[in-house]
Amino acid sequence: MSREKIFKRFERFWHWSQALLIFVLLFTGFNIHGTFSAMKFSSAVQVHTLAAWALIVLWVFAIFWHFTTGEWRQYIPTRNGLFAVIHYYLVGTFTGASHPYKKTSKAKHNPLQRLAYLFFKLVISPVIWISGLLYLFYNDWPETLAGALNLETVALVHTGAAFAMMIFVIAHVYMTTMGKTLTSHIKPMVTGYEDLDKH
Repeated sequence: MSREKIFKRFERFWHWSQALLIFVLLFTGFNIHGTFSAMKFSSAVQVHTLAAWALIVLWVFAIFWHFTTGEWRQYIPTRNGLFAVIHYYLVGTFTGASHPYKKTSKAKHNPLQRLAYLFFKLVISPVIWISGLLYLFYNDWPETLAGALNLETVALVHTGAAFAMMIFVIAHVYMTTMGKTLTSHIKPMVTGYEDLDKH
C-alpha cells in the first residue's frame, strides 16, 4: 500500500461547502413546502435564497476549477468495469468480496460513480437551478414565458428535483459506509490522502 494525495484542497473545500449548502437548502426548502415547520416561512425563504446564491457562486468556481485543472476528465463515463462494480455493490459488499475498482489520483471515481456524478451535474443540478431561478424571478417573467408556463408547474418540477437531490445525498452517504471501516471513504475527503494499492 502507498499513501497518495487524491483530493486537492479546493476539491475538499468545494465538496464540504456544497454538502452543507445542500443540507441547508433541503431543510429550508421542505420547510417552505410545508413538509414541516421548524422555522418561520419568511425566514426559511430568506435562508433558502441566500444558500441558493452561495451554491451558485460555489459551482461557478468549481466549474472553472474543473476545466482549468483538467479534473473534468474524472467524470467521463466508461463501461469498462461498470458491471463488476454494480455486482460488487449488489452482492460483493455483503459477502466480503474485494472492490473490483482500484482508485488512482488520475481516476478517482469508479464507473458507477462517474455515471452518478455526471447525472447529478448534468440533470439534477440544471433542473433544480432553472426551476429555482424561474420561481425566484416569477414577477419578472416576460409575457411570452408567462403565457407558456405557470408557477405551479415550475414549483412541481423544483420539488421533484429536490427529491432527486435528496435521494442522491442519501445514496451518497450510504455508499460512504461501504469501506473497510465506517470512515475509510470519508477520511480521504477530509485529509486528501488515501492508502492505495501500489500497482
